[in-house]
Amino acid sequence: MASSFSSLSAILNQPQCALRIKFQGRRAFNLSILSSKPHHPHSGCYIRISPRLKTGFSLTSSRNVCQRHHHSPFPINKLGPPSLHHFMPQAALTAADTLADSASAFEVIPRGRIYHETYGCQMNINDMEIVLSIMRKAGYTEVVEVPESAEIIFINTCAIRDNAEQKVWQRLNYFWFLKRHWKSNVSIGRSESLHPPKVVVLGCMAERLKDKILDADKMVDVVCGPDAYRDLPRLLEEVDYGQKGINTLLSLEETYADITPVRILKNSIGAFVSVMRGCNNMCSFCIVPFTRGRERSRPVESIVGEVSELWKEGVKEVTLLGQNVNSYNDASGLGKNPEPGASWKLSEGFSSMCKVKTTGLRFADLLDRLSAEFPEMRFRFTSPHPKDFPDELLYLMRERYNICKCIHLPAQTGSSAVLQRMRRGYTREAYLDLVKKIRRIIPDVALTSDFICGFCGETEEDHAETLSLIKDVSYDMAYMFAYSMREKTHAYRNYVDDVPEDIKQRRLTELIEAFRESTGQCYDSQVGTIQLVLVEGPNKRAPETELIGKSDRGHRISFIITPLPHRCNEDEGCRIPKVGDFVEVRILRSTRASLFGEALAVTKLSSFYKSMDEEFVACANIT
Repeated sequence: MASSFSSLSAILNQPQCALRIKFQGRRAFNLSILSSKPHHPHSGCYIRISPRLKTGFSLTSSRNVCQRHHHSPFPINKLGPPSLHHFMPQAALTAADTLADSASAFEVIPRGRIYHETYGCQMNINDMEIVLSIMRKAGYTEVVEVPESAEIIFINTCAIRDNAEQKVWQRLNYFWFLKRHWKSNVSIGRSESLHPPKVVVLGCMAERLKDKILDADKMVDVVCGPDAYRDLPRLLEEVDYGQKGINTLLSLEETYADITPVRILKNSIGAFVSVMRGCNNMCSFCIVPFTRGRERSRPVESIVGEVSELWKEGVKEVTLLGQNVNSYNDASGLGKNPEPGASWKLSEGFSSMCKVKTTGLRFADLLDRLSAEFPEMRFRFTSPHPKDFPDELLYLMRERYNICKCIHLPAQTGSSAVLQRMRRGYTREAYLDLVKKIRRIIPDVALTSDFICGFCGETEEDHAETLSLIKDVSYDMAYMFAYSMREKTHAYRNYVDDVPEDIKQRRLTELIEAFRESTGQCYDSQVGTIQLVLVEGPNKRAPETELIGKSDRGHRISFIITPLPHRCNEDEGCRIPKVGDFVEVRILRSTRASLFGEALAVTKLSSFYKSMDEEFVACANIT
């Protein structure tokens, strides 16, 4: 027996040779000696070994039906199938001839096609791009448009609100139907997958409801949390052996800094870049610290490298992502004597439950580097916390034309009492003072926000304060939701969800109405101004005649398709603007949700703001 296994070792030491072992039940498994030279008699030879209780092994051999028919190389044993002793010497004698000049055996093993869906925030979109990169490296290179054609189905989930989770459960029911009734689906042409699909749940919901998901009538095969995506190829292999794959461990270090995401929208002129992961704020209503773990930041150099590649691909606008993006803190280059975290500066009047141990390169340092190295690229960021807007960040945003003058400033509520129960670290007054400071330093800034109505203990007076805050600040855009309690949160453990659902919905309606009144004023104020629009594509409402894009403030602006001169290249003559162009547009009217204007010229990002500065200086000299 020892000599037989030595012979097997001789086979496997040959170039382009692989041994695949596939278990079939508790007492049998297949050995596949793989070679990608398809016309050799021994390539793709399979051995079935069935262990006998206490007595040893019996062994049978077969060949792939797609191989050319040939005589067996094994001596025929009339008393039964050949033994392992018969097989191994023969394999050793023919190994060099069998495997000569063959290609990699890895290429022989087919990989499944992937279908993916993503729910939730931009961070989940970026995570899906990271997952696709990991899977591509593992050999899963094909992505399909419909789940009926896939052998692997990824669903990337969000656990922030109950509504998002309900949508996921609905989709899981359909994927379960594709898997459970695979044969009948294939026979009637509904499904085209080669085998029942493996269903994989990713993201925040995977971590929060892992036990419930895996117990749901074999609905899901793999559950993988946000910090375990590198483990996906192994988890999928476990499914082949009848196991359920699960890894929802949270990490204090994982940032996927070394992975280049596979962009889902290949021809898009905008891209997301994750700069940090996790959150330390521990707001009482929020599940994020429990599903995505503690804060950790990517090194600046890895971010600059990714943005550089995006620029080469033609990307004109990058959105920097993080659960608390402006608390970015790259301490990777501090060495053995880091600076104490006492120097960490917060917005005036704000506090934090989490103390920073070491202070490295902060968000302003990252923006400074990116905006200087890529002067023709726009930069946005989301989602920040109001506590992390020190003065140096605001002044940098004012000075750099390619840092968009749009700040997401989540308020959540206008009541100081509710803010305290939410553990937000500020009062209504401190928030309004920050708004005033921002608008003083960056006069033309756009402000957006998040609001939750019906939080635990919220009274009608608290709700009225939120309505007045919306009117006082006059936001350009806001996300508004009725509160839904999440397990594991501080609120779940300590408060009572005591606001009835019908009252939550009524308050939400009132918030939306108040917002529409105030945001209309923001849009109306743009009429008559000249805005720089990054063209994203045809306007869906008039695809044959109009183009649409976003301004620096994030407003959607459409204009008539017409040939335009190029400010920076007069020899080019007039041409139709294309996706990725920066176009000067004079705003003619407002719908209080979008803007429409007259296109004036194609230009460059830096040239537009340089000319604006020169006009401002000229006007100042005249006066």
